[in-house]
Amino acid sequence: MIRDNLDLGRPDRVGLVFARRVTRRTPGRFRTRVITDGVVASLHVDYKHAKIKQYHKLGRALRTETTINDPRDFGIGKRLHNLPALREVGFQANRRLLDVQRASHDPTIGAGAFARATSPMMVGAQRVPALRFDQLRTQALLCALVIFGLLPRGFANRDLREHLAPLLGVAPSALTQGQMTYDLRRLRLHGLIERIAGTHRYQLTDFGLASALLLTRTYTRVLRPGLAELLGPDPPASSPLRSALDKLLAAVDQHARQAHLAA
Repeated sequence: MIRDNLDLGRPDRVGLVFARRVTRRTPGRFRTRVITDGVVASLHVDYKHAKIKQYHKLGRALRTETTINDPRDFGIGKRLHNLPALREVGFQANRRLLDVQRASHDPTIGAGAFARATSPMMVGAQRVPALRFDQLRTQALLCALVIFGLLPRGFANRDLREHLAPLLGVAPSALTQGQMTYDLRRLRLHGLIERIAGTHRYQLTDFGLASALLLTRTYTRVLRPGLAELLGPDPPASSPLRSALDKLLAAVDQHARQAHLAA
């Protein structure tokens, strides 16, 4: 949790947590301090005279404490009747901080979404075939869906065929009606598209648009070029990825030699 949130002390992140505007004239130091007491680490975020501290309480739970030493930092007076407003500022800061951390530290949400979009599944009594991420046809279907995301009236079977065929390197006539119906059924039951009521047209769901954008860009901009740099016989001379891999392999070989494990 601490590793994934080391930037919380930056002015822009502090401003979000405390819901305050931070400028160059805002007093105080903006930093994230990680303090280790024995084996218990704690995270500290400062805003003016207010501080948030997180630590593992008695090895059982993540405890979040917010301390406001000057209520005027939040436009609140020091009189006792201002205590409820001051408490609400602290509670809201805690909630916003935990929301940020939950989003960055809950990979199960992403794993579930990836499985929903790509894995075989059962919808009621219907078995839905997989949309395998690494298959050319799946990537072509997802690319076509991104285009349809801009159409207010949705798209039909014929529209999908016209856009899918060039992505597969074939003529539209080479794709049969049965193949297109099969693809539309998979996309619909995986939740990527939905039928427009009373028509034979479809539209993207929010889940479908987000999944199509991320999965296609990850495949074309990260995996394919990354693997080409790592495994290609003639990688770019300025490839930091290949350089890092070469250094790692050299370090492993050196360690093996030092341990007398080299062949």
